[in-house]
Amino acid sequence: MGWQPQSHALWVAVNERDELGSDLVPDGMTAVKEGGFYGWPYSWYGTHVDARVVPSRPDMVAKAIVPDYALGAHTASLGLAFYAGGGLLPDRYANGAFVGQHGSWNRRPFSGYKVVFVPFANGRPSGMPEDVLGGFLGATGEAYGRPVGVAIDGRGALLVADDVGNAIWRVAPATSSGNPGHLQPPPSPVSIGVQGKEKRNGKSQ
Repeated sequence: MGWQPQSHALWVAVNERDELGSDLVPDGMTAVKEGGFYGWPYSWYGTHVDARVVPSRPDMVAKAIVPDYALGAHTASLGLAFYAGGGLLPDRYANGAFVGQHGSWNRRPFSGYKVVFVPFANGRPSGMPEDVLGGFLGATGEAYGRPVGVAIDGRGALLVADDVGNAIWRVAPATSSGNPGHLQPPPSPVSIGVQGKEKRNGKSQ
């Protein structure tokens, strides 16, 4: 969860329910409304009733709020961090959200296994999600890593916790970048802007 820098609203990542098929239910993120009800366990994505839940609660379903932004089914969107601007990341990322997607276990084809960026304008999402960090999933489905938590460090770089690689990745623009508006791909299997990997025991490689 995190506070959106423009609106100061609290936003959360939403990891939705399983076993309704490969394309349901969308994970997402949403602003939190005081006293709001978001459906669990009686309905999903607003008033879509989950017939597996007995007894049903039509009265509660009628109150269910639709999440603000869909991030894809079974992406396991777990971590969320806003970038306020003024740090190492390019200005185009200011006020937007980075989301760590842990990845699916029961979807074909697989989804998630990456970090995405959602642009914001005037306190609301303003575009499609953009891939920021990938390369965690092999061609045969082997997971080299699974992003979980995301955070912005004291210098304004993106930190990504990886609970399969047992590592924290630090993402910042390449120092030799000729395009200050985007993170640049390094010569490594991980796709975008990784400066280095820091092991959780304090050692680096």
